[in-house]
Amino acid sequence: MNELIFRGKDLFRPSWSNLGPLVIVLVLQLAIGSTHLGAMGTFWLVLGTLVLAGGSFALSWRCWSRVDAQGVTICWGLGRGRTYPWPEIRWVDVRETKGNGTASSSARIFLAGGRRRSLPGLQTSSIYPAAEFDVNFQRLVNWWEYSTHPTWRIRPAKQFRDRLTPTVVGLLLALVIVAAVVLVVGLQSS
Repeated sequence: MNELIFRGKDLFRPSWSNLGPLVIVLVLQLAIGSTHLGAMGTFWLVLGTLVLAGGSFALSWRCWSRVDAQGVTICWGLGRGRTYPWPEIRWVDVRETKGNGTASSSARIFLAGGRRRSLPGLQTSSIYPAAEFDVNFQRLVNWWEYSTHPTWRIRPAKQFRDRLTPTVVGLLLALVIVAAVVLVVGLQSS
């Protein structure tokens, strides 16, 4: 079987839908910062924003995953990556996340120790659609089935974090904030 490589630079492309919010943030920083922070404060604020945005994009551009006879190698943009040998990989599946009218899917592996690892480059979303995602995921599953013994393949039990969707997290956060505000107001009034 041929080695598979999934690279972030093949998936993540700069687009106006991504650059638009950054431009809006920069314009707001320039407008508000120039009146409240002065020239030097505004300079450092804008520079920090550009460094964070540029660094995040550079890391996503450099991330990759490789599937070969040794196992699955994952690199998040720095270094040579880490290889997880086939005997350590217990399960392979797709993590689907939906929220605010968008959906994204990411291939992930489950390790013998219970950890989970998403595969950079083997993802799809409404912002960065990957037409070949299903085909590439099936190729990953084929490698996994070819390289592992059936007794090693153990589907992990659902955990609490599997039930946490962005909507559930938002509702829980809203409840915590409301409880904290009620507590603070109650303590101040007594």
